[in-house]
Amino acid sequence: MNNISVIGSGTMGNGIAHVFAQHGYQVNLIDLKDDFLQKALATISKNLDRQVSKEVLTETEKMQALDRINTFTDLEAGIQNADLVVEAATESMDIKLDLFRKIDQFSPAAAILASNTSSISITKIAAVTQRPAQVIGMHFMNPVPVMKLVEVIRGYATSDEVTSTIMQLAKDLSKEPVEVNDYPGFVANRILMPMINEAIYSLYEGVAGIQEIDTVMKLGMAHPMGPLQLADFIGLDVCLSILRVLQEGFGNPKYAPCPLLVNMVTAGYKGVKTGEGFYKYTKASKELVVSDRFLK
Repeated sequence: MNNISVIGSGTMGNGIAHVFAQHGYQVNLIDLKDDFLQKALATISKNLDRQVSKEVLTETEKMQALDRINTFTDLEAGIQNADLVVEAATESMDIKLDLFRKIDQFSPAAAILASNTSSISITKIAAVTQRPAQVIGMHFMNPVPVMKLVEVIRGYATSDEVTSTIMQLAKDLSKEPVEVNDYPGFVANRILMPMINEAIYSLYEGVAGIQEIDTVMKLGMAHPMGPLQLADFIGLDVCLSILRVLQEGFGNPKYAPCPLLVNMVTAGYKGVKTGEGFYKYTKASKELVVSDRFLK
């Protein structure tokens, strides 16, 4: 396996492309617009520079990694020679199902099709293809170049051979793969999202303020980041989407998203990506400042 196609050049997609290219794979990075791709390449270059400054890579290795990445706005052209396609598009069921129908049509018959989805059923995704045994979840953690975990999710029909191949591939990327079965939220988000939702409920119900909630979890539970800050980092829209997948998948009201989360996403306050969520984010400062909307 040498030729990797990554669909989606956002935060997760460019991180996935970065890691594959760094480890010697040829990467086709695919998105709808060239502007998106150029922004992704700039991000990858910046993150590689950071690795050079920390002496993880040499300058030559950085340039070699960048040279392994080709960009495409044409899906068919970008996946026609792929050994593995990794989909890292928006966390939307409709978008992913539509993409996998096309990926199945245009990619080589032997190619493995993987999704970086954080919650959507691999079995459902696989069902729209003619190769369900070759469809698998490959859920990287953010930031991809730093985080070691890869959740490898077996759909109902995923073969043992494909699972073994992807487990070994993750190890070849210097990651730690963990095999899980295909149920809503898998393991990571089935546990994480209810915790984040409960933190938002604690704020919504006036139990404590933003910094107080985050401080309790950081100092009391040794979390490197409080749940409200983490929600901002993940994206409040992504948190909401995952909670709705959990609620629908299990039919259990305990997964119902907090009304405050729903209102914030509806109003466009999605966290770091929009500059404001529970905290305010500016390029000029790394100081964590609580959003004015939550100040008494």
